[in-house]
Amino acid sequence: MARRIRPVGHDDRLSLVDHLDELRTRIILALLAFGVALALCFWQNHLILRIINEPLHGRKPITLGVAEPFTTTFTLSAYAAILISLPVILYQLYAFILPAFTPVERRVAMPLLLMVPFLFIAGVVFGYYVVMPAALKFLLHFNTHQFNVQIRARDYYSFVTMTLVACGLLFQIPVAILGLNRLGVVTPRQLRKNRRYAILVIAVLAMLLPGVDPVSMLIEMVPMIVLYELSILLAVAFGRPSEDVSDQVVSAEG
Repeated sequence: MARRIRPVGHDDRLSLVDHLDELRTRIILALLAFGVALALCFWQNHLILRIINEPLHGRKPITLGVAEPFTTTFTLSAYAAILISLPVILYQLYAFILPAFTPVERRVAMPLLLMVPFLFIAGVVFGYYVVMPAALKFLLHFNTHQFNVQIRARDYYSFVTMTLVACGLLFQIPVAILGLNRLGVVTPRQLRKNRRYAILVIAVLAMLLPGVDPVSMLIEMVPMIVLYELSILLAVAFGRPSEDVSDQVVSAEG
């Protein structure tokens, strides 16, 4: 087992059976991490429900079926377990694919991969504390004199989960842009030159996110624009693909 899960070097030569054996082991470890997280989250489901219901300010979501309280609680626990076990799952994925990268490509990929879980968590926190309260305040008070507004638990938790996941993924913008820059696809100068087009794309993405009300759309646009500008600064500071290629050529000639 220790041999199977150890990191494999770029120059190592493994057979198809060895690759499949390593993949199976890493999948088992990822599923084990998810299973432990799921058991923990289901054990503490009351705490998770209290955290998710906090933006409702005392209003309790309703259920319409006999089994719906259990199925909704279990589904929400599974979403929370994915979030908790995500670092372990990502590590197993990265450790499996990184041996295919050259040393130069690995120097490009490793800092980006380390940024992914931290940016995802930052996006989820931003979505919970900033986007969700503003979106719920607007949506739940829109035309309330015309509707008997009731909050169904399954729909509410699906809305919250989709919004938080979307915010977490949107916070990956620096990783995507920095990766393209390090690979030589784009340059900081091009990023600055096409800033207006980037803002247009950001507006379209924000419009396509869950909760298409104008309030949440504008709130989601602000960090995306800030992250785009941050990506330019990171590209200037760390994105030097030409130097990495030169280093590789020099080391190959040596």
